Amino acid sequence: MDLSDSVEVLKGVGPKTAVILNKYGIRTVRDLLYTLPRDYENYEAPTSIAEMRPGKVVIKGKIDSLSSRRAKKRNLSITEGVIRDTTGAVKVVWFNQSYRVRQFSPEKEYYFTGNYEFKNGRYSLISPSAAEVSGVDPISGLSPIYVAHGGLKSNDFKRIISKSRDIFISIPDLLPSVRHGTRAKALFYAHFPNSEKSIGGARNYLAYEELFELILASQLNRRENDKLQAEPIAFRVNKIRELVESLPFKLTMAQRRAAWDIFQDMGKATPMNRLLQGDVGSGKTIVAGMSAYEAFLGGVQVAILAPTAILASQHYEGLKAILEPLGVKIALLTGATKKKPELKKQIREGVINLVIGTHALLTDDTDFMKLGLVIIDEQHRFGVEQRQKLMLKSPAGLAPHLLAMTATPIPRSLQLTVFGDLDVSILDELPAGRQPITTAIITEVETKEKLYPHMEKILQSAPDQKKHGIKAHGQQIYWICKAIDDVDGKTAGDSSDKLDITSVKKRCRRLREVFPNARVEFLHGKLKPSEKDVVMEQFAAGEIDILVSTTVVEVGVDVPNATLMVIENAESYGLAQLHQLRGRVGRGASAAYCYLLTSGDMRPSRRLTELVKSNDGFHLAEVDLKLRGPGEIYGALQHGALDLRIASLSDTKLISRARKDVGIFLQNPENMVKYRELMGGIAKYQQITTLN
Repeated sequence: MDLSDSVEVLKGVGPKTAVILNKYGIRTVRDLLYTLPRDYENYEAPTSIAEMRPGKVVIKGKIDSLSSRRAKKRNLSITEGVIRDTTGAVKVVWFNQSYRVRQFSPEKEYYFTGNYEFKNGRYSLISPSAAEVSGVDPISGLSPIYVAHGGLKSNDFKRIISKSRDIFISIPDLLPSVRHGTRAKALFYAHFPNSEKSIGGARNYLAYEELFELILASQLNRRENDKLQAEPIAFRVNKIRELVESLPFKLTMAQRRAAWDIFQDMGKATPMNRLLQGDVGSGKTIVAGMSAYEAFLGGVQVAILAPTAILASQHYEGLKAILEPLGVKIALLTGATKKKPELKKQIREGVINLVIGTHALLTDDTDFMKLGLVIIDEQHRFGVEQRQKLMLKSPAGLAPHLLAMTATPIPRSLQLTVFGDLDVSILDELPAGRQPITTAIITEVETKEKLYPHMEKILQSAPDQKKHGIKAHGQQIYWICKAIDDVDGKTAGDSSDKLDITSVKKRCRRLREVFPNARVEFLHGKLKPSEKDVVMEQFAAGEIDILVSTTVVEVGVDVPNATLMVIENAESYGLAQLHQLRGRVGRGASAAYCYLLTSGDMRPSRRLTELVKSNDGFHLAEVDLKLRGPGEIYGALQHGALDLRIASLSDTKLISRARKDVGIFLQNPENMVKYRELMGGIAKYQQITTLN
């Protein structure tokens, strides 16, 4: 059987079932075989009914007296029956599962797994899962549990897979010879395990297979990039030294290393494809500025793409002060830029050497005379098509050098797999004078006693005079809220934990009452871009003392005078986002603080305690990977869906082995033709892993 055949060729899959499967992305035989169990039930040692005790139990017996009724008051269906074995009988109850009436045959034996508890005046087995004894491996007692899809329950998947049991023996390997087994054996034991060990071996094989595909995709992207031609830009050591000596601060060693990596890449005739990742406040902008100056000296134009107008303006002001005295003509291009036709004409004619802008850079009428370097700040905020649109504005036949920047540290394992086609430079040092941020967890009941007095002290502290022309009464404060309007919400954890969420507008009103002499304003994502920019400009200029905002300030303007960050409902944010928000303060010479405000008396989550312990974004990124998994983190770093079903990106040994084997695989060009299924399957990974 061809694994690319429609799932309808399998026994037990008619047109109606196929429609449901197709809806959930299961279209081919291969899709179905790779729909692996989410877990396994162990029926090796069931308890007799006479020996049952309250708690989770597994029993074996026959069921009868099944009936279903509706409870009008509670608006749910109640299905009841009696399970019997040779030692006794027990009542069983299911809620909103009326199909159970039709599921069982009185003559057959079943395993039932559920909670035995006291309910409505008697002990009952509550909403147990069920498996036919004849369908469970008699030696291991293991039975797979599948995720339900629409009307198809776990048992429906078991039935379909069981009817297809004979096809496993003829499944060809996807990869070249893999140590320890075959794909046929791995898939068989994933669906029909004969021991816990066989499950582990199967999942290990399939995880390796998945990592191999992912790493192969990123390495092929690297090969494609190496085929492109770019304008080589020679390193001009004396000019760069002149720039470095003119800076009002001293570069960190990490900045020097990153700049050197970039200069080496730009000197090649193949385009640079480098990711510059640095923790919040680590000084990525000056490295970008040095790169832009090098490109200017090489006679090519530079474009810096930023996600917001205010961030673009900040880059423009900072780089203008450093580069214009050296002869670089710089322009700012955003939606609000006046005299756009005139500016675009100057860009097209090569009068402008460096243009910094937002999405306005991507319009069809924005052309360059000789675009040689593209720098994308917060690259994950732009889709593949947007990045490509800017890259294609380079001269015909040449690709620009690409420097992508991110303030979100990427876990090492993601660098080795998803971002394997990129060269990576890391800024892991903070510039001299930066203050560590003191972080503390505080409950809502402690706000009046502990938080408000500290805020009062901050508001009366001398402002950071380094910011020329600042109009603040004292130092400034961010207060982050989850919602814009007054709503009730839930935590990011257990859906049963209700949480009162104070909105931006409500918190703003309260703070105005508590601090009547402070200038308190709010900011949120539903404001017009121009309105958001005005508020942030006022805050940066010191005209606002307390800014109450949603997470729109996560990546934003640099405000050295902001020294206190309060994150309300902190338990509802991810670790990386909390770290990014915290990084909005601590940018000046004054001590900085971050309060994680929690509601209720629940014990603080691990992500909050980790944030208190560490200011190291790279350590926190690794912790976040373990807590959330690669899919969520990758989705936040780059547009695309990383759907790893089996592999764990914390398994460094397996990643290392797969990387080594991919290298061997790529040494033989015939493999590209020989392993057709593999090459077809990695196309999705190639699309979501490429930057260039």
